[in-house]
Amino acid sequence: MTTVPFEHRRFRSTAAYYSRFRVPYPDALIERVAGRIGLSPGDRLLDLGCGPGQIGIAFARLAGADVTGLDPEPEMLDAAREGAAAAGIRAEFILGSSYDVGPAFGPLKMTAMGRSFHWDRAATLAMLDKLTEPGGTVVLFGDRHISASPAWREAVDSVSEHLSPEEMRSERQFRRGPDFGKHEEFLLRSAFRNLERIGIVVERTVDADEIVGRAFSMSVTSPQALGGRTMQFEQTLRNELAALSPDGKFTEIVESNALIAFRG
Repeated sequence: MTTVPFEHRRFRSTAAYYSRFRVPYPDALIERVAGRIGLSPGDRLLDLGCGPGQIGIAFARLAGADVTGLDPEPEMLDAAREGAAAAGIRAEFILGSSYDVGPAFGPLKMTAMGRSFHWDRAATLAMLDKLTEPGGTVVLFGDRHISASPAWREAVDSVSEHLSPEEMRSERQFRRGPDFGKHEEFLLRSAFRNLERIGIVVERTVDADEIVGRAFSMSVTSPQALGGRTMQFEQTLRNELAALSPDGKFTEIVESNALIAFRG
């Protein structure tokens, strides 16, 4: 199977928006995962592709994990360090990607990944198998929208298709390509083949600022990707949202989930 190419600096302009506007993982989900895998204070946890560090910081804060975060974007690591300081926890955040994971990171009780498990997945799992202690796990975090009212997600997609067509087309081709198999397929062919899923469903109220900020946190509609179209994108999206909800309030029902992969 061909390796999906790693896109260096893909998220460099999203750090300011990512931690503020992405759907947060509920504390209840973090606590349930920690309890299910038996995570104890001092256990070593790798937050791989950590971004601004929400997952690792949460496990350090709620379960006392000894956290190392790894990410290729310096701006994301700066945000992670600020987040750790604000949360009053100690964690180490290192510049690098899955290609840099090696013996120095082990032994690990848990490796967490949130929306970052896309590049060279088989090789990454093979390396993590060597670094993970008996009874350890890989846990993939994600979310899915069950509904959004009014139909503001369709508005975001429509404006994105109009003002960021090449990036949207590239993203669709990537996700439909032969190398973009389901995560479960890769896990079942690895040492981490015993799979369980935990999900927490919440209803949230968001406003136009949050929706625009979330769009800017996505690689396909980031300020970097949009370039000179950034202001036009924001104004067009705000106009669409105002037409949908004059009071500027929107709801969404989201399931935040964790796919826990125990060693077989």
